[in-house]
Amino acid sequence: MKLRKVLDETRLILIGIPVFLWTMIPVYHLFVLSISPRESVTSGRIWPDHPTLQNFGTVFRQEHFYLVHFWVQLGNSLVIALTVGVLTLVIATCAAFAISRLRVKGGRTVMNLALFTYFIPAAFLAVPMYKAMSSYGLLNNQWALILAMVTIASPYCIWVLKQASDKLPWELDEAARMDGATPLQLMRLVYLPLMVPSLVAVGTYALLLAWNEYLYAYLLLSRDESMTLAVALGHFLSSDDSPWELLMATGFIYALPPAAIYYVFKRYMVSGITAGAVKS
Repeated sequence: MKLRKVLDETRLILIGIPVFLWTMIPVYHLFVLSISPRESVTSGRIWPDHPTLQNFGTVFRQEHFYLVHFWVQLGNSLVIALTVGVLTLVIATCAAFAISRLRVKGGRTVMNLALFTYFIPAAFLAVPMYKAMSSYGLLNNQWALILAMVTIASPYCIWVLKQASDKLPWELDEAARMDGATPLQLMRLVYLPLMVPSLVAVGTYALLLAWNEYLYAYLLLSRDESMTLAVALGHFLSSDDSPWELLMATGFIYALPPAAIYYVFKRYMVSGITAGAVKS
């Protein structure tokens, strides 16, 4: 048994090391290019001869014409991502509670219809979404992107929360009702405290989805002052002589917040998303 355990762990290590390297090599090159001087950024070296942090200083001080609105665009990304995360969390929580715990009539049908929307790729909905936002006068308004991302994220989040909610013992609901709890009190005092891991998971998922979105942000926000940094990064490639070192430095900075959020909440992400996957 001990030998078999060693062999199993060795097999996992042999699989894990290539996967880890395959994942980290692009991140490593991103960092290497971000600390490379402009004259050696395309040299192909594994490590620059004269690494420098000047590129990050240029980004922070907005000293390049592609970076004039860096802090504004970073703030736009943050505001949009946080708003999408909060709105999606509120909508998904209320919907999952009503479907799973209150057993509202037609709730499961609504949930299945919402999930059915995922049969249509999000890219195919981009043009209809653009036309809808144009009809309501929301183009170049951050609410256009917020509403679009909430629409995309909500069905999956409702499904995850509903599956997790189904695992909660019904005896808790019955005990709360016998004590005179209203549906809102039941949700606030029983449902929400027990659903924290799943709530953090779906909130983080929606936040990261909005933070990394490019296509909808590109279509719905075109003014430099309103667009997100993800779209602004594409402007670096609009010239023949792109400042690759500044592009990589900006991209590295943009990648830090979601990485930090994920590692802070990764324990909840794993337990929350897999909640309800196995019936007990």
